[in-house]
Amino acid sequence: MINKIYFGTDGIRGVANRGHIVPEFILQLGKAAGSYFRKGKAHPRIIIGKDTRLSGYMIESALMSGICAMGADVYFVGPLPTPAISFLVRSMRADAGIVISASHNPYTDNGIKFFGPNGRKLPDEVEAAIEQLMDSGPMDGPDGDGLGKAHRVDDAEGRYIAFAKATIDEGINFEGLKVVVDCANGAAYEVAPNIFSELGAQVIVIGGNPDGLNINAGCGSTAPEAMVRAVLENGADLGIALDGDADRAILCDERGQLVDGDDILFLCATDLLQTQQLEKRTVVGTIMTNVGLMSALRDSGIEVLRAAVGDRYVLEEMTRTGSVLGAEPSGHVIFSKFAPTGDGIVTALQVVQTMIRKGSPLSGLTAGWKRYPQVMVNLRITERVPLEGQEWFDALIDGARKGLGEHHLLSMRYSGTEPLMRVTVSSESESQTVKVCESLCESLIQRFGWERI
Repeated sequence: MINKIYFGTDGIRGVANRGHIVPEFILQLGKAAGSYFRKGKAHPRIIIGKDTRLSGYMIESALMSGICAMGADVYFVGPLPTPAISFLVRSMRADAGIVISASHNPYTDNGIKFFGPNGRKLPDEVEAAIEQLMDSGPMDGPDGDGLGKAHRVDDAEGRYIAFAKATIDEGINFEGLKVVVDCANGAAYEVAPNIFSELGAQVIVIGGNPDGLNINAGCGSTAPEAMVRAVLENGADLGIALDGDADRAILCDERGQLVDGDDILFLCATDLLQTQQLEKRTVVGTIMTNVGLMSALRDSGIEVLRAAVGDRYVLEEMTRTGSVLGAEPSGHVIFSKFAPTGDGIVTALQVVQTMIRKGSPLSGLTAGWKRYPQVMVNLRITERVPLEGQEWFDALIDGARKGLGEHHLLSMRYSGTEPLMRVTVSSESESQTVKVCESLCESLIQRFGWERI
């Protein structure tokens, strides 16, 4: 395993203007990135996008200064979804892309994540190499005409809208559909409503008035209650709740029932199987994928492979196995046919297209599997104590598994973006699921003094 200091599972993240998310650190990060991607080129091109957080201006400026100081050129696209940056890096043949976002976190946080020239998130070894450059001492850049320039990409929004619409089959339109789109006051507040409107849907927008402070505040995929209310109040056919950077989506059907990444994986996998587009009859989930979903897909002749949590790890497993579809329960869904990253808007488009082709409401597409009871508890930690291989921990896990039966999920993992331990348990028995989860949490609280939240 590659040891990294600054990069977590989804870039560098923290409280804005504290810790590593300060101009001095970000300037060094920009210089290291500019140096790494230069690799003999006179002026490598790096695209920078962001969400709507107030602190994005500060981070954007610091990154630009560092990158230009090392002779690389910056291309600003403003607030756009994370997957739009992945797309633009590929379509503009840029050397790298950077997204300034803390995704689903509150506005007080922010972060930086990178994409390589292939539109994929950087592998661990590249992130480690950038860290080494940051810590290796002064970085001397060029002078004179060797300095980098900054440019504004005025048509970036239109390019991404055209890309997203092109994922829909020719002849499909959304006329007659009423859709609630919750933009989380985030990066998709302009592009998401436009995409669905241009495809013919009647769009009801919520979470579409960002002010720099209200991203994810009572809206979006982390607070889908607002979407559910809007669907029921307006008699909509479905609701779509994006997160702050729009790389994932949680939906709800016409009855107001939530549709998460597991539901989307089920309906898309079975549809791809029926249309003979599911390569190797295999999809990729994560260790958090519901056991009931795995059982239902197995009965349909579809194997579910499990990756570590994080869409980058889902993509790695998809690449390794040749799978065309992967998803996390949180709503990150990857269609390798379209992009090498999760895209909440494209995910919603594919779901709507399936509804139209099959002439079915969304509730009819998700009814084919039974969700096993699943409980997740977050514990606020004081430090990331090593657990794997500890005798007491192995004994704790072994005892818990014996009480859950043959088909179960048991996951105890540290969050890659927050100071949390996530304890997740699932089995066919709700009472046993709750009992085992409570027992595990109590053991950790007693041993480490962690706090349940």
